[in-house]
Amino acid sequence: MGRRTPSENSSPESDLEKIKVQPRDSGPEERDRRLHSCPPVPPPNYQPYTKSFSWLVPIIIIANVALFILVMYVNDCPLKSHNCFGTDIFGRFAFQDVHENPLLGPSTTTLQKLGALDVNKVVEERQIWRLFSCMWLHAGVFHVAANMLSLLFVGIRLEQEFGFLRIGPLYVLAGVGGSLLSALFVRKKISVGASGALFGLLGAMLSELITNWTLYENKLATLLTLLLIIAINLAVGILPHVDNFAHLGGFVSGFLLGCVLLLRPQFGWVNLKKAPPGYFVASKKSKYNIYQYILLIVSLALLLTGFILGLALLTNGWDGNAHCSWCHYLSCVPTPLWSCTEARCEVKFSSTWLS
Repeated sequence: MGRRTPSENSSPESDLEKIKVQPRDSGPEERDRRLHSCPPVPPPNYQPYTKSFSWLVPIIIIANVALFILVMYVNDCPLKSHNCFGTDIFGRFAFQDVHENPLLGPSTTTLQKLGALDVNKVVEERQIWRLFSCMWLHAGVFHVAANMLSLLFVGIRLEQEFGFLRIGPLYVLAGVGGSLLSALFVRKKISVGASGALFGLLGAMLSELITNWTLYENKLATLLTLLLIIAINLAVGILPHVDNFAHLGGFVSGFLLGCVLLLRPQFGWVNLKKAPPGYFVASKKSKYNIYQYILLIVSLALLLTGFILGLALLTNGWDGNAHCSWCHYLSCVPTPLWSCTEARCEVKFSSTWLS
């Protein structure tokens, strides 16, 4: 009996191999950290905002061009007038004489017949639908080409960003808003064209930039560029025969509609909803900022008030020029090249041009 001693074949190395080292317990905080470790952040190419395919804007462009062709068919200048332009080439689709319509288009009578904005018919005959129909008609080839090219560049980008369910109503309501303001101030001329709706898209782009200010990187550069484009287009409205009231009405309507329809959720909320499974979302945020909610409520209230009040004034024959002595300068500014009268803008070029 006695204490057991190692055998002769035993070695220190073999004894060491039998020793098992237990991991050191680092405490409850370390265990909790391992159990609740955060998954990786989303990859660099992760896109929380996706773009949709644009199909509504091309359809609007096709519809405007098709309607212009229909207007020219109904116009039938060779049958109704002795002085037509392009009869040998276009036949029934020939344009009115360039002295009558330098934009290469139909007569005023045809446009009035097919839905141009005529205040007398809107007020006296209650043809309110002309506030909508006039935005689908154009005075000539140059007119429809300029508007559709502008719509192509501005509208497709907005539809890709926000979808047709937002851009469609915005385009139509801005166009009606432009027609409404035009009808309150342009009393003795008819008006046609999609310019009011186009300015509505520009106004919506500006309000979208403001309401989603925190989501933009080059804020100041984007704002200055957009303001320059808007200023140039509004400046064109002071030329003769351009309905700048439709531009202003469409722009204001589009700006307010943009505050309502083009709000973007915050990145934190989007990441929470759309981040791929297993990825970490830093924090849970509300869908919109408080200032976005304020802009939405104020803009919606102004829109409803403006449309209701404008329609009420229009149907009661209210003349904006009688209550605003300087407002006509917003649509026509006299220069040495032309003079503005209450009824129309008369072009006065040199003796080599039509007077």
